[in-house]
Amino acid sequence: MRNGLLSWILPSPSKPLRPDSEVKTLYPKFRWRILEATFLGYSVFYTVRNNFPVVSKEIGQALSYSQEQIGNILAITAISYGIGKFLMGALSDRSNPKIFMPLGLVLTGICNIFFGASSDYQTHLILWGLNGLFQGMGWPPCGRSLGHWFSVKERGQKFAVWNIAHNVGGGLVGVIAAYSASWFGWRNAFYIPAALSFLTAIYLYFRLLDTPQSVGLPSIEEYTGTETDSAKVSESERELSFKEIFIDLVLLNKYIWVFAIANFFVYIVRYSLTDWGPSYLKFAKGASLEKGGISTLIYEFAGIGSTLLVGWYSDKVGGKRGLVSLICMFPILFALFGILYLPPGYLWADLTLFGIVGFFIYPPVMLLGVAGLDFTSKKAVGTAAGFIGLFGYLGRTALSKGLGWMSSYPWFRWEYSIFIIFSSAILAIILLAFTWNWKPKQ
Repeated sequence: MRNGLLSWILPSPSKPLRPDSEVKTLYPKFRWRILEATFLGYSVFYTVRNNFPVVSKEIGQALSYSQEQIGNILAITAISYGIGKFLMGALSDRSNPKIFMPLGLVLTGICNIFFGASSDYQTHLILWGLNGLFQGMGWPPCGRSLGHWFSVKERGQKFAVWNIAHNVGGGLVGVIAAYSASWFGWRNAFYIPAALSFLTAIYLYFRLLDTPQSVGLPSIEEYTGTETDSAKVSESERELSFKEIFIDLVLLNKYIWVFAIANFFVYIVRYSLTDWGPSYLKFAKGASLEKGGISTLIYEFAGIGSTLLVGWYSDKVGGKRGLVSLICMFPILFALFGILYLPPGYLWADLTLFGIVGFFIYPPVMLLGVAGLDFTSKKAVGTAAGFIGLFGYLGRTALSKGLGWMSSYPWFRWEYSIFIIFSSAILAIILLAFTWNWKPKQ
């Protein structure tokens, strides 16, 4: 029954179709609302997720946490986020993003407040694990919304614009968390982003929409003229069962599996310089707290231009997201080589190389998620993206746990982390080589 709490979170029912004059006016307006609201909302999710790495050294010093304990906190949020992204993705495919996404921001904000107020290691582990789980409520409703409001032929460009939210949020958290900790103490690196998440949740509730049909508009296929067969349109808009989503469209989909495994290694590269980059610069290159935070800003913002360009280009080459991702991985190898062998005292050069890695890593991060949408139904996009994301965060977990464990031994040198990242980039190249000619049906 669609009543009570259940109706509050389920997808909104379809409304009678509006007149053509209203459709022409409202469709562009609502498409902009979807892009803008999901962009802003996902940016803020970053400020309550990636704030811990920025101040991990200061927390370790204040609470006497070892590098292995810091690594454990990073690892637990990575694995819980991967699981949350998958499970919440399945829920989001059968939920209203207008409710689902703001709820996720509220829950993750609460976790941040309690994390900042605690000084106990076990409590921090539990809270950051829960935070990772609730963070899984960020990307899936965005994917569901964009999949319903933008067609296959424009997804590369539109997702590229939306994907800048990763860079904006990821870059701002480095500055917000670092300066909040520097001015007011490390606990405010969690309190201030939490307050921002609550305000954004209110905004999203009033700004987001569900499907076009929920506001009396035709499907995106009908609106763009890419599908005129009413029977096919009706089938594509049918809400699917969990079995159809999980088994038929994801677990038995060979394309999803290849992209997911490649994402494992891509995410090791991606998160190496956000989770461990600030610490690497502090310990190996002598950077200050503020300069460590600025490295995250540079790394994240460097991906903005490349994401826009590469998203547009992937549409122009017929949606060959794997091919374009493959090309982007090669410059990353050279930048990592430079970071490894550049001696201390050249922080400006290290930051430049961080920017090069950020410039080229974010296009594959975006395109592998879009590829999951391309090769499945838009009614299963949350689950497909969550499955691909799960593998990505398994990679992040392996990195965090591995480096945290290694750093607890006297033989550990921070240069070893770069060797691990370099090897992951090579393995990603090998897997992406199998996808160079894959493209979706237009």
